Amino acid sequence: MENDSIQPVQPQSQKPQPPKSSPTRSSSLREQLKTFLVMTTGSVLVAVGVYFFKFPNHFSTGGVAGLSVLLGNLISSEVITSSTMNTILNVIFLVMGFLVLDKGFGFRTIYCTVLYTGLVQVFEWVCPLSAPLTNQKMLELFFGILLPAIGAALLFHVDASTGGTDIVAMILRKYSGLDVGNALLFSNVLIAAAALLVFDIETGLFSLLGLTLNSVIIDWVMGSLNRKKAFMVVTRSPENVCRFIIEGMNRSATIWEAKGAYTHHDEYVVLTVLSIHQAVLLRSHLRKTDPHAFILVTSSSEIFGKGFLQA
Repeated sequence: MENDSIQPVQPQSQKPQPPKSSPTRSSSLREQLKTFLVMTTGSVLVAVGVYFFKFPNHFSTGGVAGLSVLLGNLISSEVITSSTMNTILNVIFLVMGFLVLDKGFGFRTIYCTVLYTGLVQVFEWVCPLSAPLTNQKMLELFFGILLPAIGAALLFHVDASTGGTDIVAMILRKYSGLDVGNALLFSNVLIAAAALLVFDIETGLFSLLGLTLNSVIIDWVMGSLNRKKAFMVVTRSPENVCRFIIEGMNRSATIWEAKGAYTHHDEYVVLTVLSIHQAVLLRSHLRKTDPHAFILVTSSSEIFGKGFLQA
């Protein structure tokens, strides 16, 4: 956490350390490379789940992939397959984004959309499927939902997406006062329900179930990626706690003055937010150096401010 109310005091025996320098070009490059790898991994997961599990089973779980399943079956052409229709629709939405959204249309969405649609098309050329991989439809649905949901959550985590209906949402948000989230949800339900008419009742019910599971898994994965540990440490030695947080983990903290209700002793409350790994290190440090400290730890996936999510 970046807002300090009291700076921890340096021991007099310790020489003051020079202030930490600003992030170097190499660290910035590492962050960009990490983001690039996350975008690539997410796009690959979505492409694998869509082509190998959704398309062969006609799972129409909303979005461009679901619409491609429906249109690919209705057109019933050897040339216009579900993969080809997926590419055509995503290219159309991508061009719309270029024309309408201008600078608000990010490079990350462009990269992920091109990579995802390209991979689906390559999979069809390299590994054409005339039937599902197995005869276990529930197993196929599980992987057809799990892989794209994890991939989408990874992309959302770095402010990217595979385009499609997300681009439509951006356009609607810019030019209308519509509740875009509810509009997209309604359209996805219609696309999933259409499988009842285009295919059969079983496929339609699997598609509706998949649509529900998709949102649940994305929310769960997003929460796991953003999860942090909020520490409130009641101690008489705030310098020890803050020194470890700042110098040992390159984080910061806020200090409050407090008083024990029973003992009436002067105490300090140190508030900080750490990753799960850092939380383990701080708890181990306090166990050794301040065993009488009172520690309250809570989990949260919605922490806004500098160094965390944008409000």
